[in-house]
Amino acid sequence: MAQAEGVQLSGKEGERPDWHARDAEAALAALGTPHGGFTAEEAERRLAQYGPNRLPRGKERGALLRFLLQFHNLLIYVLIGAGALAAAIGHVTDAIVIGLVVLANAVIGFVQEGRAEQALEAIRSMIDPHASVLRGGRRITIGAEEVVPGDLVLLEAGDRVPADLRLVKASNLRIDEAVLTGESVPVDKALAPVTKDAPLGDRFSMAFSGTFVAAGQGIGVAVATGPATELGRISGMIGAVEKLTTPLVRQMDGFARQVTVAVLAASALVFAYAVAVAGYTAGDAFMIVVGLAVSAIPEGLPAVMTIALAVGVQRMARRNAIIRRLPAVETLGAVSVICSDKTGTLTRNEMTVRAAVTASAQAEVEGAGYEPEGRFLVAKEPIDVAAYPVLEELSLAGALCNDAHLTQVGEKWRVDGDPMEGALLSFAIKAGHDIEAARARFARLDEIPFDARHRYMATLHGRDDRPPVIYVKGAPERIIEMCERVAAPEREAEPDTAFWHGQVEALAAKGQRVIALARRVMPEGTETLAQADTERGLTLLGLVALIDPPRPEAMTAVAECQAAGIAVKMITGDHAATAHAIAAQLGLPAEARTVTGAELDALDDARFAAEARAAAVFARTSPEHKLRLVEALQADGSVIAMTGDGVNDAPALKRADVGVAMGQKGTEAAKEASEMVLADDNFASIVAAVREGRTVYDNLTKVIAWTLPTNGGEAFTIILAILFGLTLPVTAVQILWINMVTAVALGLTLAFEPTEPGAMKRPARLAGQRLLSGRLLWRIGFVSALMVTGTFGVYAWATARGLPLEAARTMVVNTLVVMEIFYLFSVRYVHGTSLTWEGVLGTRAVLTGVAIVTAAQFAFTYLPFLQTVFGSAPLDLQEGLAIVGVGVALLIVVETEKRAARALGFGG
Repeated sequence: MAQAEGVQLSGKEGERPDWHARDAEAALAALGTPHGGFTAEEAERRLAQYGPNRLPRGKERGALLRFLLQFHNLLIYVLIGAGALAAAIGHVTDAIVIGLVVLANAVIGFVQEGRAEQALEAIRSMIDPHASVLRGGRRITIGAEEVVPGDLVLLEAGDRVPADLRLVKASNLRIDEAVLTGESVPVDKALAPVTKDAPLGDRFSMAFSGTFVAAGQGIGVAVATGPATELGRISGMIGAVEKLTTPLVRQMDGFARQVTVAVLAASALVFAYAVAVAGYTAGDAFMIVVGLAVSAIPEGLPAVMTIALAVGVQRMARRNAIIRRLPAVETLGAVSVICSDKTGTLTRNEMTVRAAVTASAQAEVEGAGYEPEGRFLVAKEPIDVAAYPVLEELSLAGALCNDAHLTQVGEKWRVDGDPMEGALLSFAIKAGHDIEAARARFARLDEIPFDARHRYMATLHGRDDRPPVIYVKGAPERIIEMCERVAAPEREAEPDTAFWHGQVEALAAKGQRVIALARRVMPEGTETLAQADTERGLTLLGLVALIDPPRPEAMTAVAECQAAGIAVKMITGDHAATAHAIAAQLGLPAEARTVTGAELDALDDARFAAEARAAAVFARTSPEHKLRLVEALQADGSVIAMTGDGVNDAPALKRADVGVAMGQKGTEAAKEASEMVLADDNFASIVAAVREGRTVYDNLTKVIAWTLPTNGGEAFTIILAILFGLTLPVTAVQILWINMVTAVALGLTLAFEPTEPGAMKRPARLAGQRLLSGRLLWRIGFVSALMVTGTFGVYAWATARGLPLEAARTMVVNTLVVMEIFYLFSVRYVHGTSLTWEGVLGTRAVLTGVAIVTAAQFAFTYLPFLQTVFGSAPLDLQEGLAIVGVGVALLIVVETEKRAARALGFGG
């Protein structure tokens, strides 16, 4: 960290700086900063010593190296080997197709990986290119990169803070720290030191790099620049975070190893047996091994799986979930925990008045967001606000002592100004006020802006036929203390201080922000407002309680997550009471604990991990807490989706198995660190994406469950023919035909399968669950055996009828294809039977695929050109019916086995 010469600024080794806990004058002294700022010479010396105020750039790999590394994958090596083998037996076209598959996979990976470094670039761009500083007693504008530790930086509304600053002057200064804390309400800044262990969101004496000045003016001394800032620390965390591989990538790597070992071992054994025992020449044995390898390697599988993921991407996009990295589609289906930011994700990010309390009424206020639609309820019954004059004036005061503007843009309402003031305007309109007419009738004569020292705002308003009136709004404990009377319908009364403080505590316990409003009628002719005018003679109008309410669709989505065995954990920078109240409204488990960041800091690793599992709400958290929580949950075997929108979320988004950024209100840094972006900022869209993720995984399982038995049937046919000294029932070139035609036309249809019923009622699958499960391995072996039996049965029947070898082999090829077609109908239902009208009729994709394959097989059998290429021969009707009969028999046997497996509790 940049520091003044001879002065330790960052505390002891490993500690974070405590500038927020130091007095402003002490900070200036520690940094050696004169009150007029540095001279140009001193600024240049410090810039040379500590370096420019920018975030460091990591070492980037060249584009060529990144592209070549896409081929560094065992399955890709298997595919390249399959292409080489296809070329070796003279099928150049097949080799080209396989090569294109490999190239397409590499290009997709190259493009996606190229976006990873953009997360750091997005954060770097957050530092404004200019800053206003005091140098030599004069205010000058310099490049933000030239700000040095000890510089006096001037701030005003609209500025982006260029470095971490300890404030030394503040006038009505409010700073939007959403990019760091995730909370949308601007923070009122003050000069008084805070406690050393204060969370980031409570360091009122600091202004942090990358945040925005929402209102007021201030001066701060730069205490950290570049990588030493809070923003720089988060950037460093992103760079240091290890990005985990997805479950699909890990499982496909294992699958590739298993296939490679099995194919090589089988090929070696068959080659040795053919030469040593069966009497084949080495050349003939080699060609047999080539045929075996071509039949066993599922060369079309990666392409079909990539397309299945791409189909998932398109489906999710229609549900407003934009996928940035393809494997994340499948990973979503394995998600077992969603760690969600609160503000703007689970909530609307729009403050809303929920309750109003006067001496004569305690009213609930309906509605959500800034839209000025909603009823007032007293004792659960709707009321006319006009019949409650104090309540009516309370809402009017909130609209007049207010600098915000509420406008309708299309179907949405937008606030220009403070979110809480926008909520008060909506509250007033619900109460029946016309804001513009009220502001015209009660013209503002003077004002006292909100200040963190006196904790209220006051405005003086003229009235045509009555004396001027002061309206005051602010912190309830401060306003109650200032009031001498309480407004009531008949006459003003003495304030019951205990009652009002009890009301404030009750509302705060519900997680609501409470504001008190008061008035004072001034003498005729008053045109100016002094602080002394608000210190006496005030009449309390009442309290207004506001909250950023949960999205209604988020509550439904949380319930669906719980039904699907997915835990939802809220991680927020907000206060514990507010977070707990929102969690209760969302339907998170009532028994789950709410834990604060300070409590987490006091835990060792074992207790931290226990709290990560047990708690549902984490409040007042820092970026380190979010990252550590994700890591602790992953260590427990969970697959984590982390949602967020601020820079503070970026490290955890990158570390999570699926990082989910908000598209509308999310920062670029959050989007670049994520795998998925929600176009509508809607938590419910995550659940829809999880449903699609489960569908994609089911479909990938179906692709594998269909592909491997068909390849296994072909491979075992060759092996058994060699072992028993039989003529090969099918040639290598015919196997290539089967694999090329069926893999594309049939296998591809499984990528378009719809969601199976009950997909979101199954528990999330375990992170370590094997792609080739015991059940799936049994199915592969069982169906392979059926296909081998059908193949040899048909071949024996054909030869027994005296058919020529070409015709017998043609029957075998068609039998294999027909068995694959009927097995396709069975494999479409992993968790149920296919013997229903819906199962038999299939989908449009399935029927199209079957039609294409049927036409291709007729061409293979009857076209002279293809007969010459593949050694096929025409068949008669009886032979054709026999082939279809074998396919029907396979379907019946497989469906019977599925039913028996379900009855025995082994699944479908």
